[in-house]
Amino acid sequence: MLGTMPMKKLVPTVSVPIMVSMLVQALYNVVDSYFVSQYSEAAFSAVNLAYPLQMLMVALATGMGTGINSVISRRLGEKNPDLARKAAMNGLFVEFCSWVLFVLVGLFLSRPFIAMFTQEAELIEQGATYLTIVCTLSFGLFGCITLERMMQASGNTMASMLTQLAGAVVNIVLDPVFIFLFDMGVAGAAIATVIGQVASLVLGFILNQTKNPELRIAWDHFRPDWHILRAIFIVGLPSTVMQAISSVLNVAMNKILIGFSAAAMNVLGVYFKLQSFIFMPVFGLTNGMVPIVGYNYGARSRKRVYECVRVCLVHAVTIMFVGMVLFLAVPEWLMSIFDSSADGAMVAIGTVALRIISSHFLLAAVGITLGTVFQAVGKGTYSLIMSLCRQLIVLLPAAWLLSKISLNAVWWSFPIAEAVSLTICLILFVRCDRELLRPLDRTDK
Repeated sequence: MLGTMPMKKLVPTVSVPIMVSMLVQALYNVVDSYFVSQYSEAAFSAVNLAYPLQMLMVALATGMGTGINSVISRRLGEKNPDLARKAAMNGLFVEFCSWVLFVLVGLFLSRPFIAMFTQEAELIEQGATYLTIVCTLSFGLFGCITLERMMQASGNTMASMLTQLAGAVVNIVLDPVFIFLFDMGVAGAAIATVIGQVASLVLGFILNQTKNPELRIAWDHFRPDWHILRAIFIVGLPSTVMQAISSVLNVAMNKILIGFSAAAMNVLGVYFKLQSFIFMPVFGLTNGMVPIVGYNYGARSRKRVYECVRVCLVHAVTIMFVGMVLFLAVPEWLMSIFDSSADGAMVAIGTVALRIISSHFLLAAVGITLGTVFQAVGKGTYSLIMSLCRQLIVLLPAAWLLSKISLNAVWWSFPIAEAVSLTICLILFVRCDRELLRPLDRTDK
């Protein structure tokens, strides 16, 4: 399928299930935040403060998952199923070690992390409670993401979608039960999250064993293979750092914005939740790109690699355009969903922020799509360079300098950073095309 189906049909076939599941994940994030915001302002602020460290955990899980996906799809494209299965087993080993790391983070770093931002005892207590639960019990997160990427790598994205949907639906249903009915607040939100992840893990394991015979899990005689681990790390570590940069960005931006007001800091948290409705479908699209480009790159079919990039660019730009129009048209309504304060400060600040930040969405569509090609062909470092420029090297200094002018000026740091990042991305893509894509032999399919 990955090497023969017409690309205009293949891209939706592979990507739409992932896009739907990630859209549901975005819905979960928004619904989760909504319930917490309705419980209390303190609970909402505590979860926003915990968000960067929680996203760091997700970054490690999904980053390593990208590496696993890339290695497996390339081995399948090379018609080497035994090595693909071995790569899957080594990928599970990597994710297990990642979970152990975050058990330690949850036990020993949750409280110090929250205390970096506030001295309010209530916020520290609630934030630390939330982080401790979601980090120490995150085996479901790491396990289900690995299984999803294994199914995506073999083109079985429908099973991957069902896995993610199961966790998100369980989470959304349990949120109000634990938060309000049991009156557990942020602890209830964390427990609902963990149970949803475990549900995804269980269903993912069943579907992989029954619907994904090429990568069926079998631990007999398993030994970590350094060559495979190295291939996973080459793509996975840059991808992890790329996503972890978002956590660093969030921490630093919180520091800048809280100097204006707590409402300004909460606006950033709400923006990240809202923009996930736009960016998650694009990330789902590009997640589908990884096995398609990786398979056809391994099969040396240059024409199909190019065609995949063109089709995905059109879809990504369309999605981002719709998102930009939405953010420009009804920002007041979007912000009001989360603003339970009497003064409406979040709505006033957020209306301006959403309109300014959304101006970079079309640029982001191109950058995200081309950056995914780098990951699929084993050039994860190129994607890392882009993300560093977008979120650290350019955005943070720009935000700090613009904060000297006004709060509204700070939001312009996002489109400025995206423009610089896209320029670098285009330069790197030309180099990647010249060195890796043009030399491919098969251009007839």
